[in-house]
Amino acid sequence: MAKQITTPLTDDVVRGLNAGDQVEITGTIYTARDQAHAYLAEAIERGSRVPFDLTGQIIFYAGPSEVPPGKVSGAIGPTTSARMDPFTPTLLARGLKGMIGKGPRSDDVKAALHEFSAVYFAAPGGAAALLTSYIKKSEVFAYPELGPEAVYKLEVEKLPVIVAMDAHGRDLYKEGREAYKEL
Repeated sequence: MAKQITTPLTDDVVRGLNAGDQVEITGTIYTARDQAHAYLAEAIERGSRVPFDLTGQIIFYAGPSEVPPGKVSGAIGPTTSARMDPFTPTLLARGLKGMIGKGPRSDDVKAALHEFSAVYFAAPGGAAALLTSYIKKSEVFAYPELGPEAVYKLEVEKLPVIVAMDAHGRDLYKEGREAYKEL
């Protein structure tokens, strides 16, 4: 049975999540891909405000496709998370509590998840049309000049994800590879 969580996340909620847990997220989350991360990092480096308060938030590494008529959002699926690794520890230090993406992360990100009590969720790749059904509201929130890579504010209901890396140092990608070495 999936654990139900709502945003914004607290340290207690994050510490209650373990690698391998099935989770359903309800509440507000934001999207940001490569270029939006570069903008966020640049704003932090300059000492400027970022477009949204990172405290307790979740960033979905995704950029929705064009919205079909009568729909809330275009198809939305996770992109490769490792491309955001250079920016992630900085965002976690400013209160970000979760990221949704696909694929393994660097050792620096893994250490930052532990240090700042945060979690990395995996969403299934290739299921963008299905994931769209969990989005109840979508709006461009920042950096509209980036097109599909703009920051979107999404209202989601029971968005299904799996805890891939937890705040306790567990890494489902590493554990999975190790388990299959034994076969």
